Amino acid sequence: MGIEVKVPALGESITEATLGAWLKKPGDAVAVDEPVASLETDKVSVDVPSPVAGVFGEALVAEGDTVNVGAVIATIGEGAAAAAAAPAAKAAEPSSAPATAAAASSGHEVTDEQAQALRLSPSVRRAVQESGVDAASLTGSGRDGRLTKEDVAKAKASPAPAAAPSSAPATASVPASPKGERGEERVKMTRLRQTIATRLKDAQNTAALLTTFNDVDMTEVIAARARYKDLFEKKHGIRLGFMGFFTKAAALAARDVPSVNARIEGDEIVYHNYLDVSVAVSAPKGLVVPVIRSADQMSFAEIERTIADFGARAKAGTLTADDMKGGTFTISNGGVFGSLMSTPIINPPQSAVLGLHRIEERPVVKDGQIVARPMMYLALSYDHRLVDGREAVTFLVRIKEAIEDPTRLLIDL
Repeated sequence: MGIEVKVPALGESITEATLGAWLKKPGDAVAVDEPVASLETDKVSVDVPSPVAGVFGEALVAEGDTVNVGAVIATIGEGAAAAAAAPAAKAAEPSSAPATAAAASSGHEVTDEQAQALRLSPSVRRAVQESGVDAASLTGSGRDGRLTKEDVAKAKASPAPAAAPSSAPATASVPASPKGERGEERVKMTRLRQTIATRLKDAQNTAALLTTFNDVDMTEVIAARARYKDLFEKKHGIRLGFMGFFTKAAALAARDVPSVNARIEGDEIVYHNYLDVSVAVSAPKGLVVPVIRSADQMSFAEIERTIADFGARAKAGTLTADDMKGGTFTISNGGVFGSLMSTPIINPPQSAVLGLHRIEERPVVKDGQIVARPMMYLALSYDHRLVDGREAVTFLVRIKEAIEDPTRLLIDL
């Protein structure tokens, strides 16, 4: 009987998760605390570490199954027997890899065992079969080196030189799909995507959502950033971006309009004398919103450093549930993806979210003259049960004033 691998504590109020993927297969050697499985919770992905050094024994649940905290999901063999089994398992790998590669490169169907060995998702497995690429020879860009559909597409578009002479006959032997053929693929929603869907729909069903807009001239902020970015990076080791300016401006505006930084709880309004900013960050499995704690007390460097850390950990899948716990106000920057204008949805129980968009030169009137200025649209979506229209407009005007005259951020005006 091996050592049991159990689902660890996942954070406050989280009692279950979905087994996203096995990172080890039977016979693989594992070290103490080495991840053997990845779990998907309502907020983040969590790795399950091995409690001992040994050999991965048996997986007791399948990928996609729901597991509770404390449940046994696998066994690990330890001791001399396990140490002896590890080299034997490794020795079998060289012979199995060519077989998998041959199946993939020939265009034949990849078996379940081969797909599991390469940890191919259903969509990637299908892409490999349709493209005829050698999956075993590719380097994956996904989590833990897994292949993605993009990796397969790139390999198909740029085949290796050695494979060039045989690529034409291989292509000729596999007939292309008839033109106009239509297909579909069913992929189970991840727990994170299910949670996003539920929370956003709950926000629509509960809050009285409304969005108000304004635009802002970015000339002064762009000039300040260009003037000080090199000195800033040299001193603080981080690039000076625009999010620092908008976070500081939001903190300034929230003092004048406290309802934007409040929430409804039962028949009471809870006002916060601090500003915890949830920053919407794009992660491989969906949108996540880690929180900058006490952003109103932070310097520009502290804000930029925190945001950069969140972005890096979101891509690596190492954000924790505590990173996304709480938050009193949200800033969502769709401009990095080229968005011109949007109506963002609030993150309950928060009462407002500020949407930033792309900067583009537009003709505006200044001192009676038509001139080109770098302009950005701002959008504030808010819960009209708590925030009045006048307050929403005032909040955006305060943001606009602070961005167009950054000196206001220094003198608290």
